[in-house]
Amino acid sequence: MLFELNSQTAGPGVVRLVDRSELLSEKIRDDPPSSDVIRAARVLVEYYNGIHGFMAGHVAEAFRILREARKECKLRFLSFPANIVSTGLRGLITKLLRDGHFNVVITTCGTLDHDIAKALTNNGYYKGVFDADDSFLEELKIHRLGNIFIPVENYGPTIERFVSELIEKVSSSGNTRIAGYELLWKAGEMIKDTNSILRAAWERKIPIIVPGFYDGSFGTNVYIYSRIKGLTIDLALDQKLLDDLVFENANEKSMALIVGGGISKHHTIWWNQFKGGLDYVVYVTTAVEYDGSLSGARPKEAISWGKVKRHAKQTVVYGDATIILPLICSAFYEE
Repeated sequence: MLFELNSQTAGPGVVRLVDRSELLSEKIRDDPPSSDVIRAARVLVEYYNGIHGFMAGHVAEAFRILREARKECKLRFLSFPANIVSTGLRGLITKLLRDGHFNVVITTCGTLDHDIAKALTNNGYYKGVFDADDSFLEELKIHRLGNIFIPVENYGPTIERFVSELIEKVSSSGNTRIAGYELLWKAGEMIKDTNSILRAAWERKIPIIVPGFYDGSFGTNVYIYSRIKGLTIDLALDQKLLDDLVFENANEKSMALIVGGGISKHHTIWWNQFKGGLDYVVYVTTAVEYDGSLSGARPKEAISWGKVKRHAKQTVVYGDATIILPLICSAFYEE
């Protein structure tokens, strides 16, 4: 089937026809950053420190906060939305977990969708463009997420097959009730892709908490197949785990790297209020605070709610996470 590109993509006054295989020609790469990339990022952060204005200084401050927090904090939260997992940042997130820099993850259901879909399709997500004609993409059975193209067959059907096998495996072992995070460990155990977030979390026994568990393909299919098999996904057990972690470590310091906003951000700061607030926090966002949104609220606002300590070391970096995270996360690696 042929595809008519938007004129902004093809160039002024040019209409070009391509087939589906041409659109799906270059895969997204999930390779974790090499030691050379990490060293280069640290050099660039130091350069930004000298530049200082305007967000450059915030990048350098985030680097310093994360470097200190990694040494000082027993509880280390990583919070992020699903969209960045569709990008090559998936490899960086996996590396951070596998290397033990975080011990609690709070995210959204789409993270599970993208991680599983990539793992089972040999990273079958492709470089696309923002300006594509989405009506034609729909005809070609290609999903668009920003400037990323995802073949329909690499997403929903792949996730459904995986969930069906997962629920069959869990229920056949005699389980009738399981926590959400435990189910995700079982999922990680089934995945062989070394760049998988779920697999790294299973290897390190890092709980992945998904407050909006059913808000995605993975969750919806879990709902359907678990009902068929008589398996209960007890999400109250996920909350109990957070309860235990927070209250058992009430006198320990906690940190959070919070990417984006929404439910994963709020769940992270919400639970930390029960231990008096976060001691270290870095926000990375493109949202603004003037509309009163949680996503745009700065760390200083969370102080008034007791979710961030009054004297916490904190900063917010405004910018695209795909650019910011490789820079500030180099703080976890020594020269």
